[in-house]
This record gives sequence, C-alpha cells and structure tokens, in this order.
Amino acid sequence: MNYSENMTATGTLPPEPRILVIALRRLGDVLLTTPLARSLKRGVPAARVDILVFRGTEGMLSGNPDIDAVMTVATRPTAQQTRDLIRALWRRYDLAVSTQTGDRPTFLAFVAGRRRVGLVPAQGGGTWWKRRALNLCVTADPDCHRVNELLALARALGVPPITELVPPGAASEATPPRGRYAVLHANPLNRFRRWSDEGWRALASALAERGLKVIATGGPDPAERAYLDRVWNGLDRPVERLDGKLDWPQLAALTRDASVYVGPDTSMTHLAAATGCPTIGLYGPASPHVIGPWPTGGLERPWARAGTIQRRGNVWVVQNPLPCLPCERLGCDGHYESRSQCLDELPARQVLAAVDQALATGQTAGAPERVPSA
Repeated sequence: MNYSENMTATGTLPPEPRILVIALRRLGDVLLTTPLARSLKRGVPAARVDILVFRGTEGMLSGNPDIDAVMTVATRPTAQQTRDLIRALWRRYDLAVSTQTGDRPTFLAFVAGRRRVGLVPAQGGGTWWKRRALNLCVTADPDCHRVNELLALARALGVPPITELVPPGAASEATPPRGRYAVLHANPLNRFRRWSDEGWRALASALAERGLKVIATGGPDPAERAYLDRVWNGLDRPVERLDGKLDWPQLAALTRDASVYVGPDTSMTHLAAATGCPTIGLYGPASPHVIGPWPTGGLERPWARAGTIQRRGNVWVVQNPLPCLPCERLGCDGHYESRSQCLDELPARQVLAAVDQALATGQTAGAPERVPSA
C-alpha cells in the first residue's frame, strides 16, 4: 500500500498539503520524532511539514531540513494561552499528526487538522473520544521502540518509513577540539538516572591514560553546574568543562567528531547516537527496550530489557543486571531524586570495557556486532 492508495482513510489531501506534527514531550522524545518528520516530508509530495513542541525543546530541531516551521507551547499554558493557540491552529492544516496518546495532543490534532491521524491507547485513557476525534487511529504499542511506534503512523498513511534520526544542524561558530577526545555527560534530568561520582572520575582518568582529551558537557542550570563541580573539580588529570556553553547544534557537532561519548539515559545520549559517534549509554531503572539510544541506520534488533553490555551499530548500552532490573520505577525510593542501586554499584571497569570496544571499532557504525566481553 502506498500513500495515494491509503488516503481513503484520511480523505484526499490537496496537491501541496500542510501537515502538522504534534510532539509535546521532552528533548530526547522530540529528537526521536525526526524520522517521522523525514518520512512525511519525503513521502507526501510537495508537503509542508510544521511541528508543535514544548517551549524549550525547539533547539533539538534547529536546522532540520525536513521541518518548515517550529511552533512552541508552554508546558503548562494559561487559559488565555490555550485559547490563543486554539485560534491560531483552528483548521489551519490539511493533516494533523498526534504522536502521543494523551488528551492534549489528540485535542490539538482535532483543532488543527481538517483530517487527523494519531496514536491511541489500546484501552482506557478516553479511547472512545480519541477514536472519534481522529480519522485514522494507530494503536500504541508499549512493547516496541518509540521510533518504531512513531513510524507506524507513517505506515498507516502509506508513507515509506525512514529510520534515520536527524540531529540539529547549522551550528554557530565554535572552535572544534584538536586531536582525539571523549565527551562525557554526567548529569541526566533526574537524580535516579545518575551514575556514581566515583565512576565518572575513574572513567575520566582511564580515558586520559588512553591518550584522549576529556570534555565534559552539561546544562547551564546552577544546580547542575554545582553537581558537575563536585564530580569534576579536583581531578589529577584536567577535564575541559563545556557545560552551559554550547547550543544543541554545537553539541551535535562536538559529539559527531568525538572518539567516544558516554552518558546516562538522557537526551544528550540520544543526540550522540544520532550523530554516528560511538555512544555508550548507561541505563538503570528504565529499560532500553522501548527508549534506548537509536543507532544510525536504525535498530535492526531490539534492545534486550536487561543485560551487561549490549551493542547495536554505533551504540553500546551498559547495565548492572541486578535481579530487579529493569524495575521501571523512579529509582529504589520511587521519586525523581531517588538513589538507584543498579547505577550506584555499576563498576567503572564494566563501563570502560564497553568504551574499549567502541574505541576498537574505528567508529564504523555498520561493523558486525561482537560478543560482549563483559
């Protein structure tokens, strides 16, 4: 089935259709939406593709050649802001695509599109009205990777899916580092996804011993900077701190040329994987099966829910497979600032084993997979 054959489900679109993709999630999720945007841009003739995202996540789409315009909305808009958004969107698009099963994205798809397609839950969650609001419904699959779930929307439209993530481009002027270097991103959004301070320091020292310059990235928030001060200050071998100094296109350029990147379950790790950099993702309570880093060229074999060292293409996922892993909880104490025993006790030697595998590949993302050594 192709695009033109499947339009009976959503109605005939005009010769140059306006399409809105609604992706009201965090930074990493916005990046994972880019294969869908690329599929629509290339698969629907002469389409204009706009995207609606939360304010503060639009940087992940900077310079994206598949997106004609980015609109933003506050995470928690006022009643007046909501009314203004409805007026601005009302039936402005020939097709609206909701990438989530939630009430707000489904409602906004109904508001914006003359025809609508979107994800719906298998049951519950107001399924009845969402199926009425959408002309074409795709049942969400909680057991498949998020990128594949989104590409199911393209398939439902008869659009050939394109599996590549599109990192931000058009970087501002920045002096590239010289020589071989590693990028370490120690701080995720929430405490329960952090690795130990001792682990990061041991890894930085080991990378320096291997002749790599160590570059640390992070955000500009004062609390995050204070945490990174605690991790990186006082090391025998210097770490070049770039936290808070680079925008998303610059971060993409930095990781693209790195010998290796290491980071936790966070948007920066998804970005590194998308650039083709040999990427090490440190996973704790959350399973990589659904939201693990997406390798360049696509994920031919799903991530196992738990393991020691897994490799897919240019990405390695490292876990400390305690009997409770993955618990899919907010850490051991069940809240965002919780400890996570699986990450607290993840040994640096195991992470370093994955790093050495990545360095040995010569940055060849499509190289055959090897049996993990740890």
